[in-house]
Amino acid sequence: MTRLRQPPGFATLVRDFFCQRLLNQQNVSPNTVAAYRDTFRILLEFMQRHRKASKTAPTLDDIDAPSVLAFLDHLETHRGNSVRTRNARLGAIRAFVTYASARDPTALPLTQRVLAIPQKRFTRPLVGHLTRAEIEAVLESPDRSTWSGRRDRALLLLMYNTGARVSEAIGLRCEDVSLGPSAHVRIHGKGRKDRSVPLWKATAALLAEWMTEIGADEQTPLFPNRHGHVMSRSGVEDRLQRAVITAAARCKSLQTKNVSPHTLRHTTAMHLLQSEVDVTVIALWLGHESTNTTHQYVEADLEMKRRVLDKLDEPPVKNGRRKKAEDLLDFLDGL
Repeated sequence: MTRLRQPPGFATLVRDFFCQRLLNQQNVSPNTVAAYRDTFRILLEFMQRHRKASKTAPTLDDIDAPSVLAFLDHLETHRGNSVRTRNARLGAIRAFVTYASARDPTALPLTQRVLAIPQKRFTRPLVGHLTRAEIEAVLESPDRSTWSGRRDRALLLLMYNTGARVSEAIGLRCEDVSLGPSAHVRIHGKGRKDRSVPLWKATAALLAEWMTEIGADEQTPLFPNRHGHVMSRSGVEDRLQRAVITAAARCKSLQTKNVSPHTLRHTTAMHLLQSEVDVTVIALWLGHESTNTTHQYVEADLEMKRRVLDKLDEPPVKNGRRKKAEDLLDFLDGL
């Protein structure tokens, strides 16, 4: 008589999901692993506080649809996460329960209900970006008499030149920069997708000086912190805010703008678009997987829309006498 195999426990499923599915089978990027890891840390902490059998170890049954919905609400209401973050956490849970149901078919009814939870829709805000005068003021702000100022200027100029994400910029090594006749930088993008972006002569010259200063060993971080290690996201944000505060003293419009590292990326895209660069080229430049992501810049560029409007002839509209209010009310009542 064949003996039924005991289904794997919850802890085993989580370990195998990370080690076998994500790393060995899918070979996902370290950033993806970190994002999924953070999701499970927050989820397990939430389950420990709200699970009825709080003294027992968590099981797969604890991740049912009502619990996942309560967790998603917790992210938004208590942790203050955005809808984007909420959807990303749900995506990680979906990936796990799909894997778990393949390992334990008895869990299919539970996982199907979790997979039925929809992604939450949200309003996409207009893309924030800087004008050419504003970005020039920011780039000129770092103090070139200091080591950190020279690094900041090279970092900000490269981010504006390439439209690199902050994670891509701080992950660059000296070996990723080519300063030959066709100067370019090789950027390691999301999903292990590399791309090469050409450099302006000014950017290449500034990087050549900077790499000489830090000792251009191939594996040296291109933009190290004062300890010689890779800069953190928060470190880049802090240095950018210092530059913006300095620039706002002479460029007053910056005083009312919230500038983040991603704003520089948006600025690159908008300036390429305003220079009439094709959207598909901008998508390749920024490392967008789909041009649908790039089209948001087209929607945001009011100046381009104004230029299009100027090319259209205004329709002849005659200014007649205004109808009496009673006539308009009668019209509305008749609809």
